[in-house]
Order: sequence, then C-alpha cells, then structure tokens
Amino acid sequence: MAAGTGVAAGALAVSGTPPVAHAQDRPADKGWDKTFPRSHKVDHQKIAFNNRVGIRLVADLYSPKNLRRSRPARALIVGHPFGGVKEQTSGLYAQTMAERGFVTVAFDASYNGESGGRPRHIASPETFVEDFSAAVDYLGTQSFVDRNRIGVIGVCASGGFVLAAAQIDPRIKAIATSSMYDIGRAYREGQGYAPIPSEVNTPAERRRILAEAAEQRWREARGGKEGALRHGRRRAPQALPAGRRR
Repeated sequence: MAAGTGVAAGALAVSGTPPVAHAQDRPADKGWDKTFPRSHKVDHQKIAFNNRVGIRLVADLYSPKNLRRSRPARALIVGHPFGGVKEQTSGLYAQTMAERGFVTVAFDASYNGESGGRPRHIASPETFVEDFSAAVDYLGTQSFVDRNRIGVIGVCASGGFVLAAAQIDPRIKAIATSSMYDIGRAYREGQGYAPIPSEVNTPAERRRILAEAAEQRWREARGGKEGALRHGRRRAPQALPAGRRR
C-alpha cells in the first residue's frame, strides 16, 4: 500500500496543484454547472451507479480527449470535502488529473448533492467509505479502464474516508490526500481538536455534547424537526507561543 501511495502522490507532484477557480470564472458553456472553467482537453460525461446499500450515486466522469479506448487507462476517484459537491473542488481535481492522462470520477457522496439517500445532508462515515468502493466497481467494469490501476484522491474530510476504504478494499492500488481532515478524531474529541491540550474537549464537555445529541434524536423520533446541535465547544482558541505553528 505504501508503494501505491507513492504512485498517486507522485502523480500529483508531477501535475502540480490544480489551478484556483472562482465562480465568476465559470464559462458560458451550455450545460456546464461547475464552479471552475471547463477544460477543452477533457471529455466530460454525467454518470450514475449504485453502492451496496442501495443508494444511487451521481458522478462526473472525465477522460482525456486523446484517450485510446482500446488500451485500458489508469483511473482515479476523487472525493469532495465534507459538505462539498462534485461541482466544486473534487471536480476541479478530477478534471485536472484527466488532463494528465487519467480517467477520473468525481461523485456526490450519499445523502448529498445529486446522489440519493435519506434523510438528506447527513454524515454517515461508513456509507461514505462504501461510496469509494462503489466507484471502484463502476470504473473496474469499464472496458477502457485498467482495473489493476485504480487509485483514489481524498480532499479534506474524504482523505480519511479513502484511507478507510483502502484498508478494506484491495482493489484500490494508490492513495493520495490533500489537506486531509481526521474525521475520526473530530468525532472523538470535537471539531476543535489540536495539538494544544486546552483546545481538546474535556470528558465533561464530551458527555454534554453526547447528551444533547441524544435528546435531539428523541425529539426527531417523536416527529420533531431535524436540527443540528444547539451547543458545542465555544472556547476561543488559545494564543500560540511565539514561533509555534499549528
């Protein structure tokens, strides 16, 4: 797995960081709904496939215009940040890597964007991990993809999900992450986790947050409105000693 990680990381190093794109730069191409400019070096196609829990995932497939479909190509699956959609960061990464010769897929995670699943806009780490394996299923059954050269890129929170997916799915041959966010640690310690002890939730704070989450679930079970926690850790970050970086 370490070797595979190096392959994907090396590909990113060669390609360079994808260009920054802004909504105001969006071209007037008919039907183009992304927040980044369309590359005319790449073909784009909207696709859909199911994961193993029965949720229909909607995705964008990018491929080089000079792709020789008679010769199976390398492929990459790109996961978006927590709360993001494929029309944003992950799509930009996917399009950029397609310019470098990869067949790429950027998908909306279950319960989000154009993908199915209810209730909407929830976080389900185990389902998000399964989504990557479902994308491998799709790519590995396409005649123009080399199923032995499928890798993943996880941006922000999906960086953690791709690592979890690769642990249980040996078909994922390469891994790269960008600005990876440790969702597991965030669940354990709260979103304010840091290498500074004063910024980690105390046991008492964690019990309070969990109790509030439990009460919210009881309200929803009785037919109440879905909602986020009203309280969370609100302690202001502590000042860092001189010369120390986060």
